[in-house]
Amino acid sequence: MARIQRSSFRKQWHQAVRRALNVMPVRWRFALYRRMIDCDPAPPGHLQLKIADTREELTACFQLLHDAYVASGFMKPHPSGLRVTPYHALPTTTTLCAKIDGRVVGTMSMIREGVFGFPLQAAFDLNEVRAKEGQIAEISALAVHPDYRKTGGAILFPLMKFMYEYCTRYFDVRHLVIAVNPDKIELYESLLFFQRLRGNVVDKYDFANGAPAVGATLDLAQAPALFERVYGSRSARKNLFKYFVQTRLPHIQLPQRRYHTTNDPVMTPELLDHFFNRMTQGFAELDERKRLLLRSIYGLPDYDPVLPGRQPQAIGHHPLRRHQRYSLRCPAQLVLGGVALPLTVIEVSAGGFQAECKVPLPLDAQGTAVVELGDQERSTLQVRIMRNGGRSSVYGGFYGFKLLGADEPWRRCVAALEQGQTAADLMRPVAVAVADVAAAPAPAPAASPASAPATPRGVGPLAAVG
Repeated sequence: MARIQRSSFRKQWHQAVRRALNVMPVRWRFALYRRMIDCDPAPPGHLQLKIADTREELTACFQLLHDAYVASGFMKPHPSGLRVTPYHALPTTTTLCAKIDGRVVGTMSMIREGVFGFPLQAAFDLNEVRAKEGQIAEISALAVHPDYRKTGGAILFPLMKFMYEYCTRYFDVRHLVIAVNPDKIELYESLLFFQRLRGNVVDKYDFANGAPAVGATLDLAQAPALFERVYGSRSARKNLFKYFVQTRLPHIQLPQRRYHTTNDPVMTPELLDHFFNRMTQGFAELDERKRLLLRSIYGLPDYDPVLPGRQPQAIGHHPLRRHQRYSLRCPAQLVLGGVALPLTVIEVSAGGFQAECKVPLPLDAQGTAVVELGDQERSTLQVRIMRNGGRSSVYGGFYGFKLLGADEPWRRCVAALEQGQTAADLMRPVAVAVADVAAAPAPAPAASPASAPATPRGVGPLAAVG
């Protein structure tokens, strides 16, 4: 009884504070929120921040999220005690966790645009954000354990710091989008400078059990200047510019990458089966198109038994373009007629690659490409320019290249990307074929059929060649 009374009192107190804040001018409210910041640039050493990549860590994250969403009315209790969405099955989703003494006390997921799009796109118009250059990621599935919600952001700010650093340095993301309860939107606007998406409040947001929601976006390329202007002269614990942009927290365990991949898939066949077939019926509840899209991603034999089967009526369905688990952004240089031109390789195969180039390239010309596959992995290739992708971006035009011969680093990279189930697999040695691949066709420039969503700008999937 006493606990219920305390809970009721807190709720009434919060409502009273909210009503008092609402009568203040927006400028005063934002200034008040900024004065309440408490970001410790040297959090306790027993705090650990990492990508959730084990069954135990993912389970703890999904349990924490379930309990937080049920308590807030954003979902109904699930028999599994977990909140697992189809987006968690995608290699373009990364789940972060904060741990204290080995116990998960906070979590957040970043959903980069993939074959399912975004959760919020069903309710909010993203055309204005998509019209700008750069990849988009939806920040979702945020939850902090109740024991740490009153500690002045001791878990929340480190999680947000991890998210900012991962998105800007590792995830190849420029724009963040969020869908939050109207009661929380001003915190994101005032502290992090999110701007509301066009349109009114969505009264019933299906992804949150019909709760109201507001959509907003942040351009990470502009964020440092905004942070410096507002926070640059403030003390360390209230200076989000130094905290997000300059501070390096040793508590953050950043991913180790052998190659210049831009995502970190963790879902093995065993994990997919556990979370989406056994603990929940997530795969059984997918529509036929999403079932086929999943199969277009996880194209290895070990995944086949755990992925949702095709419905009988799907026989004869238009085949989907193959989508791979890993995306790439590899710096490269093309030498044509003694002139060196910068490239960015975004899609590779045994017989060729696709790249972006800011300079128009002549078709059927031959040259030498030097591709930085990773910090310590470089490939030198003789290539022929085969195709113009017919589209361009701030990075330039898209071109397909055919290999006239592949060296050992290239074969190792392609084999790792084709055989690896998770990001950790890319760090291990792989067997490579030594056969001549000069006759293999180059990957076609990214162009999705009508039955599949467009490939995200700036990243191309590994092409199926053979």
